[in-house]
Amino acid sequence: MCPSGTASDRRETTGKANLRSAFDVLDADSDGKISHDDLRAFYGGFSGPGDSNEDDIKSMISMADFNKDGYVEYEEFEKVLNGKNGRNGRWGVMEDAFRVMDKDGDGKVGREDLKSYLKWAGFEACDEDVEAMIRLAGGDENDGVTFQGLLNVLAF
Repeated sequence: MCPSGTASDRRETTGKANLRSAFDVLDADSDGKISHDDLRAFYGGFSGPGDSNEDDIKSMISMADFNKDGYVEYEEFEKVLNGKNGRNGRWGVMEDAFRVMDKDGDGKVGREDLKSYLKWAGFEACDEDVEAMIRLAGGDENDGVTFQGLLNVLAF
């Protein structure tokens, strides 16, 4: 018997802590909500000045801002990342992101898919790094990784 609860309880607590940490990174001014300026500052760290796409930032805020106050509070952030936004079932945004990465629509994210997506997102990665990411998700460099493989990585 495990005195501190079940493994499931620990994963849920760890997942919530990880979500809070991710939220705090995006909340640049630490005011408890993610604003347009917070996202611009965050993405500015990965690209040059003026490279952040204002339309993409507006879309991100709009997608998660359920109460339409112009900000993303933690509860809204948590709903989106847990796939409880009612858009596409349980995995919602994660499925959408996977489909964006899967450029050829074969149901797997391969090396070229992932490399292209990372470049689009402002991250440079060599082939070896991309292949390591795919292997970490349970795929191989020839076939790529499935949506379930991506979920398996994010579950821990």
